[in-house]
Amino acid sequence: MNAVDTSSTRLILSFVDELAIVAGADPVELRFRHVKELYVRAVIELEILQVISLKTDLEKREHMKLGFVGLGIMGSALAANLVKAGFEVTVWNRTPDKCVPLAALGANIASSPRETSEVSDIVFAMMATPAAVESVRDGADGIVAGLKPGKGYVDMSTIDVETSRESARLARERGAVFLEAPVAGSRKPAEDGLLTIMAAGDRELYDRSLPALEKMGKKILFLGDVGNGTRMKLANNLVMGVMMAAFAEGIALASASGLDLSQFLEVLDAGALSNPMFRLKGAMVAENDSFPAAFPLKHMQKDLRLALRLVDQVGQPLFTTATVNELFKEALSRGLGDSDFAAVSRVIRK
Repeated sequence: MNAVDTSSTRLILSFVDELAIVAGADPVELRFRHVKELYVRAVIELEILQVISLKTDLEKREHMKLGFVGLGIMGSALAANLVKAGFEVTVWNRTPDKCVPLAALGANIASSPRETSEVSDIVFAMMATPAAVESVRDGADGIVAGLKPGKGYVDMSTIDVETSRESARLARERGAVFLEAPVAGSRKPAEDGLLTIMAAGDRELYDRSLPALEKMGKKILFLGDVGNGTRMKLANNLVMGVMMAAFAEGIALASASGLDLSQFLEVLDAGALSNPMFRLKGAMVAENDSFPAAFPLKHMQKDLRLALRLVDQVGQPLFTTATVNELFKEALSRGLGDSDFAAVSRVIRK
């Protein structure tokens, strides 16, 4: 309550007291009745405002047309969340079969990335590599060709700064606006809408796309200029890759020493090293057998490689990352690229 409200309330209560005295009634009782009436009225007004806000949010979703290009492990989950939230969504994927489950949920299927952006107010893309981004972005049938003034292009891929800045430049040439929005999290958080989203670029597009982003992520950050989201994501994944290598080495040493690995995992989880990734991947790494992909190893190696490329631009050596990258490259050479990135354990453990 602000100063004006407080002052007004005091005036009203004073007036109520005077009326009570004139009427010969109990001022306290009348005050209680009046405050109760004010409270009930305030609750009703708040509920009305909440209903109006909800209606406005639903109307925004009904009128906002979204596109989604790239329906891999992450993209298919994110697009599904948007459809389930009530948005009108048009999807495209290089392999058309990936669109079928989305169509069953209510999505429209486009014939090209260009058509996806042509029919959408905001088009999202989630691709695996910079080359894959360029393949759906550029050319006569690309996303950019379908952009018109005022439309939005949100790229959620984990790529390099140069590719992201080029996407922004191409969008501006068409009178459109661009936002990079890479994510932290793998398959399950994507399915549950619990990703961390690191957005950077056009602030107006960020605000406009927020209702959609909120259906895909639990933590959404706006980081300023294009490139900052990409840098943040690479730094994040660098830490994740190095952590996984250290985790696998710890399990390898415990195993070679004849220790009970379930107890080793309990010790890790009970102290300062406790974290969701170790809990999620622990049994898998301990068994060192099957590694179904939630986050493919080939994508982690790509992210480490891009982080090391960033070293040349900022002049910050990454000694540990360089070594861990070699482990992931070795895992790739052994045909583990499509396995979960935890399969780097296969290279470490004898």
